[in-house]
Amino acid sequence: MYTGNCYIWRAVMKRDLGIARCGLACCLCSENDHCGGCNSGDCPGTDFCENRPCSMEKGIEHCYECEETCEKGMLAKIKPYGFTLFVQRYGEAELLDCLERNEKSGIVYHREGIIGDYDDFDDVEELIRFIKTGSPLS
Repeated sequence: MYTGNCYIWRAVMKRDLGIARCGLACCLCSENDHCGGCNSGDCPGTDFCENRPCSMEKGIEHCYECEETCEKGMLAKIKPYGFTLFVQRYGEAELLDCLERNEKSGIVYHREGIIGDYDDFDDVEELIRFIKTGSPLS
């Protein structure tokens, strides 16, 4: 979709793809039309991902299951880090519910490229509040 000054990627939410090991939302990824998620081996980031082999070595499915506080790999970025903390607090189903509601109300996961509305934060607690409420701080 073109909005006059940039293209906005509107992924179709594929809830069954859920959340990646690192916390990214495979369910809303711009690659989800041909990618089955990070466990499928189809993920374009598999070759350079630090979180996938780390979680596999620990025998866990997601970074949010890990007891360590970590900012390795994708967790150094606010969106996957915030999504991981959100799931630790509220559960994956609640995150998926919020992402789906937010997407329907116009919040964009990916704009042109990979940056979207969830990337516009410097404070992880503000991001978590935004996920939960769907509205920016007023």
